[in-house]
Amino acid sequence: MKTFLSPLTPEQESDCLKRVKEGDLAAKNELTLRNMRLVAHIAKKYQNTEEDMEDLISIGTIGLIKAISTYKEDYGSRLATYAARCIDNELLMYFRAKKKTSREVSLYDPIGTDKEGNQIQILDVVESEEVDVVEDMERRRQIRKVLHLVPKVLSSREEFIIVKRYGLFGSRAMTQREISVNLGISRSYVSRIEKRALEKLRRSL
Repeated sequence: MKTFLSPLTPEQESDCLKRVKEGDLAAKNELTLRNMRLVAHIAKKYQNTEEDMEDLISIGTIGLIKAISTYKEDYGSRLATYAARCIDNELLMYFRAKKKTSREVSLYDPIGTDKEGNQIQILDVVESEEVDVVEDMERRRQIRKVLHLVPKVLSSREEFIIVKRYGLFGSRAMTQREISVNLGISRSYVSRIEKRALEKLRRSL
């Protein structure tokens, strides 16, 4: 298990939350990093599933980011209490969705067009031609590699946008506008982050 940073003191947490409300990205990242121990603790509850622990932490982190984005001090509970519910809900939603569909199905959905106007899919991150059975197995291996790379090479914000845009890990696919509202940033900024994140994944492959 990774070694995570220690939690913030109540005073430090309160200060970060105030800065988050003012749009301070550094404060948001700080709150995310300092609460990763909580994510790991909750993810351990699902350790006996077939999921890799790092994948569980990645999914739980999405819940943490949601919590930080939506938390209000007048909720009557500390951020950790509120975040714990959001993290657990995100993991539960993932497992419920997984019963209905494979995590890879959404990777075949269209995600936009290239400069020539051709439709592209998340699979296009992995270059491939028409495949036979052996090549199809290799493609699926590379898909798993892409999913494994998402939490490793992307920042927490990039990961959130990619996961939500393309419905990865059983989540509901969202439009750039929906994500922009969720994160409190412009749609064009979401688009720029999305393109940067996809390029990072391509380079990592």
